[in-house]
Amino acid sequence: MRRLFPVTDETAAPGGRSGTSGGGRGGPGGGGGEDGAGREWSLAELAAAYAYPEAEAEAGPGPGGGREPWLRANMVSTLDGAAQHEGRSQPISCPADMRIFGTLRALADVVLVGAETVRQEGYRPARARAEFAAAREAAGQGPAAAVAVVSASLDLDFSLPLFTSPLVPTLILTGSAAPPDRVAAAEAAGVRVVTAGEGAGVDPGRAVRALAERGYTRLLTEGGPRLLGQLVAAGVLDELCLTVAPMLTAGDAQRIAGGPAVTLPRRFTLKSMLEEDGFLFTRYARP
Repeated sequence: MRRLFPVTDETAAPGGRSGTSGGGRGGPGGGGGEDGAGREWSLAELAAAYAYPEAEAEAGPGPGGGREPWLRANMVSTLDGAAQHEGRSQPISCPADMRIFGTLRALADVVLVGAETVRQEGYRPARARAEFAAAREAAGQGPAAAVAVVSASLDLDFSLPLFTSPLVPTLILTGSAAPPDRVAAAEAAGVRVVTAGEGAGVDPGRAVRALAERGYTRLLTEGGPRLLGQLVAAGVLDELCLTVAPMLTAGDAQRIAGGPAVTLPRRFTLKSMLEEDGFLFTRYARP
């Protein structure tokens, strides 16, 4: 893996090797030809590259330790804009993308996901990883990120491992008009149901606040496209980690964000770009 942006003395060095094989040295901010080119970055290096902003609110003690919530999205897209192939994201991913996927989960307090993605992708609870245990403990986090499912109908299979065997209880974010029998079924399965909207739907801003009030301030969403579109439209997305896959699929697959368009396009700032085997791993944040 190599860093393409921001440019450093290492990334700009003439004659450095490119590619992903070999015994190059270096890493984020370190020496070695092309800032880590020619070798697989360690999980610690990836964690440093994707660390959440550490700015603290001036609020006093309370859930979240006074941190302002920060919501990042992690998505993958082909060159022609497809976020999925045959309904799943895995065919357009790669091993490096999955390492980053796991790292982002390990950094987060909670993973926000839409109900359709849970059904389509066979979602499982986040697992504890020994490589991140000390860092999570030092940050005041539990052994693994919680998963928060956004669902108006609660039409979910509560016998799945996501609900029956998570390290941290799974949450469901829903509206005040959610079917009472489905709410009861969720709670009977040990799920924490959180009302985050009037009527059937979930209000994205209210959902972010509700999670922050419960101490979940490092937020990560993995979609799907409909949920990401709602977060974008509501103006609550702070950061997008987008993997660009060097693939073309054509077809009618969804983009990474769906739903109604915003009135004016919102511009984000490029924070970093990594590359491995032709895949680009970009990180954009609101100005």
